[in-house]
Amino acid sequence: MSQTYRVAIAGATGAVGVEFLRLFEERRFPLSELRLLASARSRGKTMRFQGRDAAVEELTENSFRDVDIAFFSAGGSISKKFAPFAVRAGAVVVDNSSAFRMDPSVPLVIPEINPDAVAGHAGIIANPNCSTIIASVPLWPIHKKNRIHRVIAATYQAASGGGAAAMQELVESTRAHLENRAYANTVLPHPYAFNLFSHNSKIDPETGYNEEETKMAKETRKIFGDPMIRVSATCVRVPVLRAHSEALTIECERPITPAEVREILGSAPGVRLVDDSDRNYFPMPKDASGQGDVLVGRIRQDSSDPSGKSIAMFVAGDQLLKGAALNAVQIAEVMVEKGLLNRAATLRER
Repeated sequence: MSQTYRVAIAGATGAVGVEFLRLFEERRFPLSELRLLASARSRGKTMRFQGRDAAVEELTENSFRDVDIAFFSAGGSISKKFAPFAVRAGAVVVDNSSAFRMDPSVPLVIPEINPDAVAGHAGIIANPNCSTIIASVPLWPIHKKNRIHRVIAATYQAASGGGAAAMQELVESTRAHLENRAYANTVLPHPYAFNLFSHNSKIDPETGYNEEETKMAKETRKIFGDPMIRVSATCVRVPVLRAHSEALTIECERPITPAEVREILGSAPGVRLVDDSDRNYFPMPKDASGQGDVLVGRIRQDSSDPSGKSIAMFVAGDQLLKGAALNAVQIAEVMVEKGLLNRAATLRER
């Protein structure tokens, strides 16, 4: 009989939590028990899973007894408070917040890039920032062939990055705008309908970069295992419901052509080329939404670099899937494949 696992989701009622449920069914994750955890106000709610209603429990310090793997997607403060209780109870935590990403003892994993890093966990594995994942999946195969020295990124980040509440605010504010009604935004700091603004994370007064931009730089270096990559990002929130897009310009160690990049990415895992110049059809959030690949197109030589070492491209990826829930489930699948969950699960069954 194949091994099955007891699974918990902290933040089950959020936008990413909903995607976890769908992915467990679609990918047939080998779970024997599912525990849905959320705040006290969600206690008693039900969520559909495998054709049945599953009850939501309140997240407490005692929620992780007999759990093999716990997925956290409820924000950094919740992860910092409750993840240690999950680890002490014997669970492996896959955390979707920024709480542990830059902790040297915590692996920061994108399965298409560094799956072997999961073996070094001490109870917690971190899921990278969504913008970092969406950029890194197509950049890594290029980096392996022709080392990337520098990345300039501009992100176009959807409401999904702010969770279900931000998505609802975009819908409601757009409707109000079209109906010429006043709307008071409460989730995001600026009017969202037909507007865009600098990412709503704190700005470092010394560097001028906000937290989202700093995450992209630091996390890329850690995931790639290359502290010398220079990364500069400008992160912007745009009125798109779901799926982030990014304009990326990279400088490689040696000259590289668009044809070489297309050849590299044509067989890269987790990447799909959408690069049709004749039809002017390139990656768009509408096509990236609801599927797991990072779409890549607009691949062209950077005309500002006469050395021929620089390439510009445009990418789009579903923030709720590859940028969050899918990457976390893939991490768990790697652990299952490598037998890293078997010992704890087997001991509990005895």
